[in-house]
Amino acid sequence: MFTYVLPAGEKQFEFWVLRRNGLPNINIAKRFGVSRQAISRALLSMDKRIEESLLEMARANRIEVEKLDSKKGILLGRSVPFKTSAIVFVSVKHGMQVWYEHEGECGSCERYRECIELLWDFAEEMQLKLQSSEDPTKIADELFGKLKELVEQA
Repeated sequence: MFTYVLPAGEKQFEFWVLRRNGLPNINIAKRFGVSRQAISRALLSMDKRIEESLLEMARANRIEVEKLDSKKGILLGRSVPFKTSAIVFVSVKHGMQVWYEHEGECGSCERYRECIELLWDFAEEMQLKLQSSEDPTKIADELFGKLKELVEQA
């Protein structure tokens, strides 16, 4: 996992998060007392920044891009050095993250709690229901399977 800091304090990012959560542009505009056009321009700008960040993270981690959804903040790809599926995603709480598909020995890993927290937090951010599990590998498989479906539908 690698974390990249996002512009969490910026209004544009806040607009982007609200839209990702399903709030229509007109409602975002009303909430902030600005025009719908201002929201649309801000979201176009943030989508571009998110896309550039996802692509840069993929390049830095040598991940070949298969699908990218800047509105959801998800990039699906394949790690060249690890020869496995990888996902780069935007988490409001945890920043930009990279996760590689793997079979881990989670019970003996010092990052066990950190991984569980990241996965559950991101599932909540994406409004996805997961089966209860204490195994981060199984949680990740379920979560990223659902995310792949979301990106495929876009």
